[in-house]
Amino acid sequence: MNYGMAEYMNPSSEPFDPLAFVATLPHLPGVYRHIDENNVVLYVGKARDLKKRVASYFQRTESLSPRIALMVSKVVRVDVTVTRTETEALLLENNLIKTLSPRYNILFRDDKSYPYLKMTAHAFPRMVYYRGAVDKKHQYFGPFPNGYAVKSSIKLLQKVFKLRTCDETVFRNRSRPCMLHQIGRCSAPCVGLISEKNYAQDVAASVQFLKGESDELLQSFQDKMMVAAAALDFEQAAQLRDKIAALSSMMASQAVESTGDDVDADIIAVASSDARYCVNLAMVRGGRHLGDKAFFPQHTQDCTAQDVVDAFVAQHYIDGVVPYVIVIDTMPSDEVLQALNDVAGRKLNWVKQPQTQRKIWLEMAQSNAQLALSRRMQEVGSAKVRTKDLVQVLQLEEFESDDELARLRVECFDISHHSGEATQASCVVYQHHAMQNAEYRRYNIKDVAAGDDYAAMRQVLMRRYEKVVSGEGVLPDVVLVDGGKGQITMAKEVFAELGLDEFLLVGVAKGEGRRVGLEQLIFADGRAAVKLGKLSPALMLIAQIRDEAHRFAITGMRAARAKVRNVSRLEEIEGVGAKRRAALLQRFGGITGVKSASVQDMIQVVGISEKLAQEIYKQLHDDVSAVDVGGE
Repeated sequence: MNYGMAEYMNPSSEPFDPLAFVATLPHLPGVYRHIDENNVVLYVGKARDLKKRVASYFQRTESLSPRIALMVSKVVRVDVTVTRTETEALLLENNLIKTLSPRYNILFRDDKSYPYLKMTAHAFPRMVYYRGAVDKKHQYFGPFPNGYAVKSSIKLLQKVFKLRTCDETVFRNRSRPCMLHQIGRCSAPCVGLISEKNYAQDVAASVQFLKGESDELLQSFQDKMMVAAAALDFEQAAQLRDKIAALSSMMASQAVESTGDDVDADIIAVASSDARYCVNLAMVRGGRHLGDKAFFPQHTQDCTAQDVVDAFVAQHYIDGVVPYVIVIDTMPSDEVLQALNDVAGRKLNWVKQPQTQRKIWLEMAQSNAQLALSRRMQEVGSAKVRTKDLVQVLQLEEFESDDELARLRVECFDISHHSGEATQASCVVYQHHAMQNAEYRRYNIKDVAAGDDYAAMRQVLMRRYEKVVSGEGVLPDVVLVDGGKGQITMAKEVFAELGLDEFLLVGVAKGEGRRVGLEQLIFADGRAAVKLGKLSPALMLIAQIRDEAHRFAITGMRAARAKVRNVSRLEEIEGVGAKRRAALLQRFGGITGVKSASVQDMIQVVGISEKLAQEIYKQLHDDVSAVDVGGE
């Protein structure tokens, strides 16, 4: 979408005169960006009238909240983009907020896409857990609030309709039914135990259930059972009876059922306490209440519930799926409602004072929002205590206020390998009183002697902080190294070469017998080592960060080792020489592609006979379970 008609920017070489700049602005809709002396965007806002809105920051400063007044005092430039409509302004504002994460905007962090249940386009369709972009080739049901809701639905459908979940390669190469068939969760179409016609009927029934047509489906089964019984087809009647019983049990176990306009609905409730907010989103899909998800926005000081709802609705629905009905306890502003109508291409059905079933849903969402906020405040309070204690132990005197404590950034490194094989290093990040999963990094360690952890640590620290020195990335306030004097000495050498302050470096040496609580902190700057004791909040936090680095390194090492071993296994197969191995790897893009290829796919490679393809498939899959439950 073409957002801008014109850009208005204050020349960076001239001192910023806000009133003179405002005089140049038009009375048109658009987006403005407040920018500080370091060229960092502090705040992104939209306006129906740019001239009036931007002027309000500089003409009536006494009416600003303390937080916004502080922000305005840091502004040295305002950039403005004029748009054709208010809807375009909202879209641009939303994109900029997600891209820039300004520290004075209300931010909802939700980096992961929502999962779907996917029914593949196949003669015998497969049910699978799915995240990502949807297409028209397959059928998608959702979105679901979390992965558990998808997997739970798959298990329910397996019990009643016995649809397959195995991947295509396993399906094409089965010679006997898998364990799921033996426990009554799959009808085994892979070996012909069900016809394509009957399987298609089960697929159609499961789709009907997912669309919320449970009552119609149940009545259909009952009618078919009576017909089968009248025709003395008692086996068919018994199968239908079992499906009716399982489906009835499934429907009874659901927390909430609904029909009609409420087949697809979102329920939004807001809870607040001490300037902290929780937005609880519950999802109803196909008439079934699938669960809920709590969101905790950042930068909500001096904000109202209206502000929080506007931010959530814009950030959540602008690029997402908007259901038929949205039940909410605090209505968004008129301009947000109109913009969403424009984006959706229809008038959305918002319900603020629901009745009957919708009222029950909203009350459940409000209760869950309060509970989630209470838990989060307890967790944040505990995490803040640990962070504060860590700051005191490490003598980081510049972190005194709550905002400064939240900005404390700790990076921790660990090395993992298996007898020197597939060495991996991990870097995990702690900030804002929580682990920042999106900033984790793994490093493949190369050209280092097997088992040389010192050299491996040297390599990862050099690779990580060379970029910081060159201006790429952020320098943390604390660097934790999992190891004792040897590791910290080596890390100190790296920091000296890069010209970085060794005060940042802290080693975590394991105690006697590697027992938790006996760890010792080793400082690179010569301060005396410290034993905190197992009751120390700072040690609890350090142990949490270190263990997360260890876990992240191990999972990476195992994946790398499995890849190496698969390549080795390919080399060991009789009849697969260097040329055929190279041809396979080139054709399928690596060992992962070869492992995913079917026998029929491999035959297409020059030099690979059907017999050899079968042997390659067998060798690469002899440790793979035939059961695929469609996990993440």
